Amino acid sequence: MTLADEHDGLLLDLDGTVWAGGVAIEHAVESITASGLPAMYVTNNASRSAADVAQMLRAIELVAEESDVLTSAMAALTMAEQYLEPGDAVYVVGAPSLRDLVTGAGYRLADSADDAPKVVLHGHNPDTGWRELSEAALSIQRGAKYLATNLDTSLPMERGLMVGNGSMVAAVTSATGVTPQAAGKPEPAMFLQAAKQRGLRRPLAVGDRLDTDIAGGVAARMPALHVLTGVSGPYALLQAPPEHRPTYIGSDMRALSAEPETLTPGEQGGFAARVDGSAVVLTGGDSVASSVAALRTALAAAWQAAEAPTEVRAESDAAEAAVSQWW
Repeated sequence: MTLADEHDGLLLDLDGTVWAGGVAIEHAVESITASGLPAMYVTNNASRSAADVAQMLRAIELVAEESDVLTSAMAALTMAEQYLEPGDAVYVVGAPSLRDLVTGAGYRLADSADDAPKVVLHGHNPDTGWRELSEAALSIQRGAKYLATNLDTSLPMERGLMVGNGSMVAAVTSATGVTPQAAGKPEPAMFLQAAKQRGLRRPLAVGDRLDTDIAGGVAARMPALHVLTGVSGPYALLQAPPEHRPTYIGSDMRALSAEPETLTPGEQGGFAARVDGSAVVLTGGDSVASSVAALRTALAAAWQAAEAPTEVRAESDAAEAAVSQWW
């Protein structure tokens, strides 16, 4: 029985999970395809339309249609509906695809704060600059409701972690003192909406970032698989609060074909772990044991501690070799 066998669909993050900068992450495409499960791609990246995302997925040889993609921009627009009437003005900080969603829903695009927008809708756009952020700030100061597609502070790209939407939102919040409502992960709405749209009863949430992907799955009361191919690494897992803790931990998407019990925190690979003050002490280990087996062993001890450990002590050659591969 594999992990994929226990579920009827996948709710997949994109950046850091399926691809990095649009380039497929090793083993991701093959593993998703081999699982045989229907997939919904649930992404906080609001800079592309669902149609564009589906086209990019097909370009890396995944089967995907526009209806298989749910972006935080789509979720944010749904959230904005409670504050708007048809024809109302909206100031958009974001990509052309977000502007298209707004006009397609029957609202009017504001060019500046002088157009008295009722809502400021803030999504990621690499071309966003001082003028756009300033007009957003002025609009909010004049009473506009501030909504964000997501609050991701960074965005995984081929060259590394770039500035994410949350970092740009922080500039507006700093200028106005207003923190926006956010539509994307870690709120559970996107997961619940995606599962309902696909008719899934036993979905598995999959992601690389604990404070968004995994937290969203946990909030939606869904099992979650964390893959170590993106933002959150082993040390982040060791210090994760309960609301950020995944059900399963895998080195990459090949975890879908592994037995579920081997993916959960617990002693494996000959390792043992205990908490000693503020440290997790890792000992033992088979000569062929993986660094992820060591991590799952350490997590079983760390997550039982009253306070998150702040360091790891390796007290065997195998443990030292494993920990040296963590980041």
